[in-house]
Amino acid sequence: MHLNASAPLPATRGGRRSLLLVMTAVLALVGGLLLAWPGRAGAAADPLISRGKPATASSTESSSLGAANAFDGASATRWASAEGKDPQWIRVDLGAGSTVSRVKLTWEAAYAKAYRLEMSADGATWTPVAEEKAGNGGGDEWTGLTGKGRYLRVYGTARGTAYGYSLFEVEVYGTTDGGPPPGGAFTVVAAGDIAAQCTASDNGCAHPKTAALARQIDPKFYLTMGDNQYDDARIADFRAYYDKTWGAFKARTRPVPGNHETYDPAGALAGYKAYFGSIAYPQGKSYYSYDEGNWHFIALDSNSFDQAAQIDWLKADLAANGKSCVAAYWHHPLYSSGGHGNDPVSKPVWKLLYAAKADLVLNGHDHHYERFAPQNPDGKAVADGIVEVVGGMGGAEPYPIEQVQPNSQKRISGQYGVLKLDFTDSGYGWTYVGSDGQVKDTSPKYSCH
Repeated sequence: MHLNASAPLPATRGGRRSLLLVMTAVLALVGGLLLAWPGRAGAAADPLISRGKPATASSTESSSLGAANAFDGASATRWASAEGKDPQWIRVDLGAGSTVSRVKLTWEAAYAKAYRLEMSADGATWTPVAEEKAGNGGGDEWTGLTGKGRYLRVYGTARGTAYGYSLFEVEVYGTTDGGPPPGGAFTVVAAGDIAAQCTASDNGCAHPKTAALARQIDPKFYLTMGDNQYDDARIADFRAYYDKTWGAFKARTRPVPGNHETYDPAGALAGYKAYFGSIAYPQGKSYYSYDEGNWHFIALDSNSFDQAAQIDWLKADLAANGKSCVAAYWHHPLYSSGGHGNDPVSKPVWKLLYAAKADLVLNGHDHHYERFAPQNPDGKAVADGIVEVVGGMGGAEPYPIEQVQPNSQKRISGQYGVLKLDFTDSGYGWTYVGSDGQVKDTSPKYSCH
């Protein structure tokens, strides 16, 4: 047990000297008596503020050992990193600026011999608040911390075993300011039409290559624009193909379904829902929204745009939004120069987004890359229009460009890749990066409406 983060004890857990164990026990006893003393000011401990909060990690050993497991309060679930690699990390988004007073770690057999606890206001710049140099597994508890920030991470620098790092639970205690989360710049990787039924052993298989590129970029999170798994999106296919590549960062992915997810013989979206679970249904539906910085993201299911329930939900969601910038994504594009062409199914959605001064729409479905100038729902170029990007080059066979649409500014077919989107509090831009790591197109810089 670590009693003071500013001066960590020279040994940890099972390796402590007997005198140190006695001192620790005495301090614990005295502390317990003080906490129980009637009327003592400040006797109540700081609350647990990390349970169920969004979590990400540098890697996961498998899709069932994701970062969220370390913050779910269940003793039987755990996060595990890839084996045999240093460093590795796991972090939690506390949702707002926080002051952390105590952190409790429960290690699995694969523990950290050396690690740091770090905090950050923006998820980019990190400040150490505690450090372990001689860990021996079991449980660690750091008290007397004064860390401040929105994010806390456990940053492992040396493994205690030949495996990776694995935590049953990370418990963060402290207080949050209750204000809106801080903004700032962040990066997102996006792609649609991803996992063909092939593996890395096939030189022509593209989704392992786009996944490697996406991992290298290491964004704040990933989003997909549908047709995540081909051809019928069965759960067995998700496990055999998608999970082996893009599944490595499933816990950091915010997906939407495409038309191929509706072909599952077990029922429309059955495999998709079984694979992604609450990641794709965080609000109980196949459509949802979330905030990051000064941005409001809306993830939609274009297979059911004809259903009043989703349209009514979207109206209410836009009315409740308090962010200055809005991005939405779904599978079927309203405008496209590819084989599928324009799909009017989303025009009513465009009208709602345009009226709400949305900024950006991301789609897949056509297997090429294309960006459009700002336009209104009727396809007229206007200064306050929505910017649309088609990014369906995540791994499925490319489609040719067939009929160039008005306001189309750039089109690339045949080169697999991902969108690297860079967001700020007041604007955005992106690059289309090929699976060879080379930038194929760079967008203009746009300001939010």
